[in-house]
Amino acid sequence: MSVPSSDLSPSGAITDVAGIEVGHFSDTRRPTGCTVILAREGAVAGVDVRGAAPGTRETDLLSPGNLVQQVHGIMLAGGSAWGLAAAEGAMRWLEERNIGMDVRFGILPIVPAAVLFDLPMGDARIRPDAAAGYAACEAASSDAPAEGNVGAGSGALVGKLFGVERAMKGGIGTASVTVGGVTVGALIAVNALGDVIDPDTAQPVAGARTEDGLALLDTRRALLRGEQPKPLLAGTNTTLGVIATDAVLTKVQANRLASVAHDGLARAINPVHTMSDGDTLFALATGRVPLEGNAPGMTVLGTMAAEAVARATLRAVLASRSVTVGELHVPCAADLATTKG
Repeated sequence: MSVPSSDLSPSGAITDVAGIEVGHFSDTRRPTGCTVILAREGAVAGVDVRGAAPGTRETDLLSPGNLVQQVHGIMLAGGSAWGLAAAEGAMRWLEERNIGMDVRFGILPIVPAAVLFDLPMGDARIRPDAAAGYAACEAASSDAPAEGNVGAGSGALVGKLFGVERAMKGGIGTASVTVGGVTVGALIAVNALGDVIDPDTAQPVAGARTEDGLALLDTRRALLRGEQPKPLLAGTNTTLGVIATDAVLTKVQANRLASVAHDGLARAINPVHTMSDGDTLFALATGRVPLEGNAPGMTVLGTMAAEAVARATLRAVLASRSVTVGELHVPCAADLATTKG
């Protein structure tokens, strides 16, 4: 295995989209945390859940036929279903700043959320809560966000199909693409059951290792030659992400963008969307650039979204660093690249 020659050369960030801010909270007591994506002026939103074991909050309201038209933030968190509490902290932070939907009796911030399972990493009783979500909002800015072992990616692992002891470090990554004056960015927290693949070479970069731990097994090929995975607990994985664009989109179009963006996960993770993953992607449209004239239409936007997601997924593991929690040592992609020479 070799880390791609591009390594961590600049690839843009979701905050290249006007109107988007990102903040991380990383817990110092164990590898876990949360990441908030803020749209203070509101953004038209959609969602597509492909994994069979999701942990989500307020995704139904993003259906095109439902009332709410805009959201004010998206929360991604570790801690499994307990981590959904982080969204409450984001709501409180936004309400204090009078940001939200006017419901006559108050200002109601709309903050959908999704969580990933990082409980094997240390004391599972420590997980993101409302205070963590509030702290993530306090840290939010339009600067390019940190990548790797931060926020919702703090305790993320990849390549767990043959046991956590043979897994590698996942993390969080971001990228953006600009075409015709329109930008599409992605922020992806990678905690996949499968391997992460370089979308340009189709070669595994991080994932399940061989029994001696020194090389990548290549999960796809191992399964196809009949190797048996370890019994799995549903919902113990999940890749989460947000795609944002400055284009003007309807709610129907935002949902379609979230759907097509999953192509990027399929290019960068194998296997993906399994019965033990809760893969969920949100889409946000801040509406700064109208889709008219020579601006890219939905076909091009979908291509851009899938590309940004694939790049961000790869960056998540390239930016990660090894972690030791108790007796569990989890190497990162750079460790195996060094071992390989």
